[in-house]
Amino acid sequence: MTLVLQKGRLRARQSKTTEDIAKALSLRALAFGCDDRDALDDLCAHILIENEVSGEVLCCFRMLSLQGKEMAKSYSAQFYELSALERFDGPMVELGRFCTHPCHSNDPDVLRLAWGAMTAFVDAHQVELLFGCSSFAGTETASYLDSFAMLKERHLAPKRWLPRVKAPNVFRYAAVLRNRPDMKRAMRAMPPLLRTYLLMGGWVSDHAVVDEKMNTLHVFTGVEISAIPDARKRLLRAVVG
Repeated sequence: MTLVLQKGRLRARQSKTTEDIAKALSLRALAFGCDDRDALDDLCAHILIENEVSGEVLCCFRMLSLQGKEMAKSYSAQFYELSALERFDGPMVELGRFCTHPCHSNDPDVLRLAWGAMTAFVDAHQVELLFGCSSFAGTETASYLDSFAMLKERHLAPKRWLPRVKAPNVFRYAAVLRNRPDMKRAMRAMPPLLRTYLLMGGWVSDHAVVDEKMNTLHVFTGVEISAIPDARKRLLRAVVG
């Protein structure tokens, strides 16, 4: 068990112990409303953000370290055709199952520490690409049309890395949406995790997967570490420091 980061009452730590994974699974079941464990849980590094005094887990996520040729082993590859990224030359990490306790979902200190822990992990492993699935709650698209229009207009993946359609049920928003986004509505409906990805220069797939099991719409999201703006890097590393 390795302590990753500590700020005030909160601490972030990495563990693969059975007890800690059970805590993460418990929070994930509460946040997602289902048992979402899978075989990747045994392969990932699990990060827990917890109250040091009470031991309550407030946020968790998992990190799967990969090389491009191993892209098919990722969780995301179940839903997206990612052969283009097999050519990516450098260490990569898939961020998955990010969730916060419902009572702490709007606590900025929890989210800052979570991103600080991710930054520490990325720096320690010299990661060059951070990726994963960013989820919108529910499977109805109507509430998110401005968000999807904004993603189409500003944040589509470079063609050389663009994920292709693989899942049977998808919303091809980049092909069907013609409206200009209302930016305020777009950002208001944007999931916090995806919003942070975008602030780091992240890019997304041109379609969203309709995931009935998880009751979400999700887009593949990637962040090339070298492309993160310097000011954003300083903010992230200030949490670590």
